Amino acid sequence: MSSSFAPKHQYHVSVTQMQYNKPAKSFEISIRIFTDDLEKGISEDNSKRIFSIKNNDQNNPFVERYIRKHFALSSAQKKAEVHYLGKEEEADATWIYLEVPFSDNPEGWKLKNTILMEIFDDQVNMTNLKYTSGPKTFLFKKGQTVQTL
Repeated sequence: MSSSFAPKHQYHVSVTQMQYNKPAKSFEISIRIFTDDLEKGISEDNSKRIFSIKNNDQNNPFVERYIRKHFALSSAQKKAEVHYLGKEEEADATWIYLEVPFSDNPEGWKLKNTILMEIFDDQVNMTNLKYTSGPKTFLFKKGQTVQTL
């Protein structure tokens, strides 16, 4: 078997940092995803069209739509508005930047993070939340796609 068919990495993981900015009353969010995995997810989401994620490409609308579909913060009454700020590619990973205006108490709110779970059965999305009550870490995986903050 040719080594060119070997996976570029052995695990499928994304890391999300969610930090609450009290003066701005918003969550500042950065999501780090392996670029080749993100390209595969966006491709599957767009009739298998081939995507190449690079800085200054024209793919922001596709990345934004994909992230909105798989990352959400909601309560029983409403869904928080997610503002896509952009992306930045570095080495083998892409950073995606979001902002979520938020003035409520997050207790009882639910966070959904299903990024790439439709592609990889072993996908794990780690989310580090920094709020006034202190830091918390959540792990999202198949069968555990929504967590209560």
